[in-house]
Amino acid sequence: MSSLLTKKAVLVTGAGNGLGRAIAELAAEEGAAVLLADVDLAAATAAAAELSRRGLVAVPCAADVSDEAQVEAMVARAVAEFGRLDAAVNNAALMPDRLPIVDLDVEAFDRIVAVNLRGVALCMKHQARQFRAQGAGEWGIVNIGSVSSVRPRMGNPAYVAVKHGVVGLTKTGAVEMAGLGVRVNAVLPGGMDTPMIRAAREAQGRSPEEGEFELSLFGRLAQPREVAEAAVWLASPRASYVTGALLAADAGYIAR
Repeated sequence: MSSLLTKKAVLVTGAGNGLGRAIAELAAEEGAAVLLADVDLAAATAAAAELSRRGLVAVPCAADVSDEAQVEAMVARAVAEFGRLDAAVNNAALMPDRLPIVDLDVEAFDRIVAVNLRGVALCMKHQARQFRAQGAGEWGIVNIGSVSSVRPRMGNPAYVAVKHGVVGLTKTGAVEMAGLGVRVNAVLPGGMDTPMIRAAREAQGRSPEEGEFELSLFGRLAQPREVAEAAVWLASPRASYVTGALLAADAGYIAR
């Protein structure tokens, strides 16, 4: 049986660390040529080099997704490297804010909106334009939301707001792009054992594992690979009849 992404060209943002790196790694293992985009070029380069050492096709790219010119150049780079684009996973995001609305840090709010929401919109815009230019086909966009996309938590209003916005972009994209042969879906992760989650917990004075039953029926953080499986499947032709979907990889958090 062929791999999920054999001979496909895939773009992953925020691919230098954490979930983005896990998605890029799995996509490459499933047969894709992968562009690993990250604002931290050193991290993207290290991740791509590790995959290349294993004989997989991986190319690093510097990109700040809040900057439209860089997003446009990122998509063009993927096409220049691989000849086309088949799928994209829009994962790049900043860690959650930590103050309630009454103490809202406006500068932090604006930066989170710029990266976590406008960045997704810009990526979708230029990915859609590339798919349109390629003509009829079967293309995929996967946006990374959060359990905060549907169930708010106290103390991070900016993060909750933008992750709700990612759901809106996903549904709108699914409706608008179906005629182009583009499927647009979102993965909603729960708590994961990533550098971003650990940093957020440390900023709150909590250990990464503390209170995990409130986020997971399994009482543990997910490994990034577990969530990457959902994203890679949605990006692949195996999900050919799925669009506008919100796939929770959250160990039952939303279900309660």
